[in-house]
Amino acid sequence: MSTDILRIGLVSISDRASSGGYEDKGVPALREWFERALSSPWEMETRLIPDDQPTIERTLIELCDEAGCGLVLTTGGTGPALRDVTPEATLAVAHKVMPGFGEQMRQISLKFVPTAILSRQVAVIRGKSLIINLPGQPKSIKETLEGLKDAEGVPLVDGIFAAVPYCIDLIGGPYVETHDSVIKVFRPKSAIRPPAG
Repeated sequence: MSTDILRIGLVSISDRASSGGYEDKGVPALREWFERALSSPWEMETRLIPDDQPTIERTLIELCDEAGCGLVLTTGGTGPALRDVTPEATLAVAHKVMPGFGEQMRQISLKFVPTAILSRQVAVIRGKSLIINLPGQPKSIKETLEGLKDAEGVPLVDGIFAAVPYCIDLIGGPYVETHDSVIKVFRPKSAIRPPAG
């Protein structure tokens, strides 16, 4: 396994989708977004699991510790309903909590719906892996990753992915680059590498 390739774990957490009750839309939406956004090499591991805290914890640990995913994204299970336990499972496997990601996701979503304050997404670091809880809806996933742009494509609110590659740098992961037209990454000048080639 090359250390230059970002391994991404994508976990859709849904009782109904994992039991075949309806088609999962979270993982396909994420795969499509990364195909457009990333210019550096990457590969993915996907999981479709129920809203069960021990199962979520085991899956996150496996993707971080065994599959070597430098980035793990979950969708689903972050609201206030009784079965929504994704944040609890994520915090249970964390070594460090990264509250800024959840704060920014809620700020973005509040531009669209007042119920964004009911969202409990968290982000954490486990070892050399960044784990982020994303919303469950494909439209919301895109908005939180990319941010908000005006009609000319000028960013109005930064998406959370602008900070993800530098976070991965800091925890010892591969150097991740993106297509600026989708999401422009921010790094301090001292952390920017010259283009390969």
